[in-house]
Amino acid sequence: MTTMTPRERVVAAVSRRRPDRVPKDLSWGFTPAVLDIFRQRTGCTDPDDYFDIEVRFVGIDLPPEEAARERAARRERFAAYYPDLPANANITEWGTAHLPGTFYHFISMIAPMQGFDTLRQFETFPRPDYEHPARHAYASAQIQAHHARGLAAAGAMAVTIFEVAWQLRGMEELFRDFRDQPAFAECLLDGITDIRCGQARFFAQQDVDVLVLGDDVSTQRGMLMSPATWRKWFKGRMQRIIESARAIKPDLPVFYHSDGNPSAIIPELIEIGVTILNPVQPECIDPVEVKRRYGDRLALWGTIGTQTTMPFGTPDDVRAEVRKRIETVGYDGGLVLGPTHTLEPDVPWENIVALYEAIEEYGKY
Repeated sequence: MTTMTPRERVVAAVSRRRPDRVPKDLSWGFTPAVLDIFRQRTGCTDPDDYFDIEVRFVGIDLPPEEAARERAARRERFAAYYPDLPANANITEWGTAHLPGTFYHFISMIAPMQGFDTLRQFETFPRPDYEHPARHAYASAQIQAHHARGLAAAGAMAVTIFEVAWQLRGMEELFRDFRDQPAFAECLLDGITDIRCGQARFFAQQDVDVLVLGDDVSTQRGMLMSPATWRKWFKGRMQRIIESARAIKPDLPVFYHSDGNPSAIIPELIEIGVTILNPVQPECIDPVEVKRRYGDRLALWGTIGTQTTMPFGTPDDVRAEVRKRIETVGYDGGLVLGPTHTLEPDVPWENIVALYEAIEEYGKY
């Protein structure tokens, strides 16, 4: 087979065609401790470049110099919602306060809407301006630069609706709103969705190769909420976002991320236009069964377990899992292979190297 560019390889795989070889993924990255190990071992700063990852995720962010000023300005903009905000807290663009996390993970959060009890409070809460010309120019330049290198570019909008909402409102409060104050939930979710539709349109206009959506709506034992709740509050809103992008780029592949086991809603995700499922955690959902049932409609992205093989296996175990996944799931394309989650400090460096070497070795068609 003719050698493909990285972009061609990713597009073929997510379109459920057979590329020249299986594309590699590192979309959820390393924890800070693992990134330090990477730098010490390789002398490099960019894992994507070091491991020849074929796709880059691009958000609609401000350029670094403007982003620093904006972070400082947010403390003043949201001061009324955080009267006792610690000095080391960072406020996100959506308005949630983040506090530094632990060795193994990143952050803890403070929900600014937790005490809201009137609709007016939801209506007047500041919203991020993703239509700012500087954001569009910066994102467009990154997408063009990745394409110029022959890489695929993915429009990054994971943490799309549900996770933004509960981080602003609080998990328990949001679920109580579904039952007791539906107008509060509708106002919050519709405001988020409107912004996301605008972002989706922008990414489609920029000719991204994949639109990345998702929310963690499942646990490892099943759905975090009932399918009926997801259907009522999130299905139609997610469909609006997908349709906003596809009105501009009708064949745009749509990636949906949910950790855990979202099997109960996979048919409905396909119904609303999702064409790629991530991360397909093998500890709780069988990639072979997903391929068997939905492989004619879904590509799989991820599938290498970060709770089992990566931290606790040997390099040979990692290589064996990669080979097995390619033989049982990626045999006819439709697979982008990588870790199902962020790689944490209990993952040996040798296993990380083995993962990407094995994809190169066994992934040729």
